[in-house]
Amino acid sequence: MSDSDGSAETSNAMADRVPGGRPVLWLLVEGNRVLVAGAMLAVSYVILVGLGEFGPGSISKLFDPAPISAVFTPTIIGIIMGVTLVLTFNQFVLAEELGPVDDQRKRMAGALEFRRDAEDAVGRTTSPPEPSAFLRGLVEATGDRADELLAALESAPELDDAVRADVREYAEGVAADADRVADSLEGKEFGRFEVVKAALEYNYSWKIYTGNRVRNRHEGALPDAVDDELEELLEVLGFFGPAREHFKTLYFRWEIITLSRVLATLALPALAVSAYMILVFEVGDVAGTTAGLDHGLLIVGVGFALGVAPFAIFLSYILRIVTVAKWTLAIGPFILRETDRGSDVEWE
Repeated sequence: MSDSDGSAETSNAMADRVPGGRPVLWLLVEGNRVLVAGAMLAVSYVILVGLGEFGPGSISKLFDPAPISAVFTPTIIGIIMGVTLVLTFNQFVLAEELGPVDDQRKRMAGALEFRRDAEDAVGRTTSPPEPSAFLRGLVEATGDRADELLAALESAPELDDAVRADVREYAEGVAADADRVADSLEGKEFGRFEVVKAALEYNYSWKIYTGNRVRNRHEGALPDAVDDELEELLEVLGFFGPAREHFKTLYFRWEIITLSRVLATLALPALAVSAYMILVFEVGDVAGTTAGLDHGLLIVGVGFALGVAPFAIFLSYILRIVTVAKWTLAIGPFILRETDRGSDVEWE
């Protein structure tokens, strides 16, 4: 079975691996987080106004200040607690950055050692410092190794046709996907989700598993040159996982810091709106309807949306972080999603 075979869960394109396709992918990870939060607030606003106008109950309850106070008092408490929670997240981020010099030296040594090993594996003397360029180099190296594997196949005329077809299909799948992902990584700036997204697009775990299966299935039938090229391809694929996990961790920290800045900007305006709705606003001052919709309900809905805006922003960022974390829980040739491996259901 080739790299391109299997269920949608092992598809090369991430949109094909996510139930719901592009719309769900946009909501979970791809969409601008402010736009996602705005969409959440818009849906909440429409539901609130719709239920207020057409649901069971009486709109006259809005003229009593008690319901408004009951809505916006917890909103104020929620804003304060949300900001406090994000500050707690920041403590975890800062804890890694504020360690003693010995810990920092170990981090530095580990990073340098990994870069040297990766450079040796791909046959380069210097690797780029930018995360997108580093990942792109690894992806391109897998494509180069796949091309060299194809060349080795052409130089082995004695190879059985069925074995040749199996290895060629695997190598061609890796080469084609490497070209696709390498193009998506070109010129991407770290701090934007595009780098992590492109890294997630490269389904390296399935490639390692399938490559090992192809190699073990034809053990003894592969010439030494073909077997060596396949081994080198798998070695380079093995470097992509740790590199992706490292940059993913850095991106999570970046996102939490960005989230903290956004919440710090929105918290006080949201508190001011909520306090205004409790202390000053009177539904009777805006009596009337527009298109059959009560003015008081419309304005209370706007105040509610503005009051919970920090929570919507927090939810949109956390939704992306936990989704990416779930998709990347396993490292290496382990796939936590359901897959279709045909008859290969037991250890070989």
